[in-house]
Amino acid sequence: MNTTFNLDAITRDNVKKLVPYSSARDEFKGSEGIFLDANENPFNTGYNRYPDPHQKKLKEKIADVKGVEAKNIFLGNGSDEGIDLLFRAFCEPGKSNAIILPPTYGMYEVAANINDVTVNKALLNEDFQPDINLILNKTDHNTRLIFFCSPNNPTANSFQPELIEQVLEKFNGIVVIDEAYIDFSEQKSFVASINNYPNLVVLQTFSKAWGMASLRLGMAFADEKIINILSKIKPPYNISGVTQQLALEALKNPAKTKTCIAEIIAERTRLVAELSTLKSVRHIYPSDANFILVKVDNARLVYSYLANESIVVRDRSKVELCEGCIRITIGTKDENDSLLNALKNYKQT
Repeated sequence: MNTTFNLDAITRDNVKKLVPYSSARDEFKGSEGIFLDANENPFNTGYNRYPDPHQKKLKEKIADVKGVEAKNIFLGNGSDEGIDLLFRAFCEPGKSNAIILPPTYGMYEVAANINDVTVNKALLNEDFQPDINLILNKTDHNTRLIFFCSPNNPTANSFQPELIEQVLEKFNGIVVIDEAYIDFSEQKSFVASINNYPNLVVLQTFSKAWGMASLRLGMAFADEKIINILSKIKPPYNISGVTQQLALEALKNPAKTKTCIAEIIAERTRLVAELSTLKSVRHIYPSDANFILVKVDNARLVYSYLANESIVVRDRSKVELCEGCIRITIGTKDENDSLLNALKNYKQT
């Protein structure tokens, strides 16, 4: 438990003073009526009304699935909106800084740059684990956010929980744990710890395990005070009615998602085993995600060869600590078979 963290001290003054936009539906507490308040088209198309700005039904269902209270959930237009709002709420442009742990998800740095926030980088060690002393030594009185991506993108491994806990206890800013790939890992989610750490924000998404990337729906779990600040500064209708409806339908059938996860993990195991027999493959890093990081003889040539075969992977060879590597998402059995066949032919070219 971090007993010295003070959320008010790191919240931007303009955010504290901000009066949020009040939608027409905020002022009407009922659910039925003749709605002549929001300048909507009155003819029912299925989409003519504005969506619930607070996503109450969806949050209640997510709360049941995740074992938290709805008041501890923020929903964003993808996790990227949550990331951006954290910078906008807690970082003073041109003054504050944030810490990221390369190699990591690129949007942390992009969002920082958009918001004119300095990025301090604490490189992972050779085992792709955080160096806690390095991280804490890079903090100063203007550091507001530290981002952990676990399981990490692009390295696919999970961070040791006790290392993150050390930072949560010692750092008086906000610690963000991005768990986009947690459903493919045996690692326990930090969502269960949000009541223990007032400075913890956990990000998750419907894009990966739930198979809804096109809908752009991200989740943030945190202390109610942090959630209230994010909700205060978000656009009023940031989650469309269609997205809310389809997410609710998916949450009614979690068994389907669990089956998909199991199939992806099984294919991940098979793909690793078969790739390890190829001469062009030097090393396959352990994965807790729905992708694998693979070191090959010549990453750029392998990438180009596969692209010519209409198979698209990600060339990560120019990323520090990922030299010589490509990142391969786990596809269907047929897609993975096509990849393996192509790589088996590649060694003869």
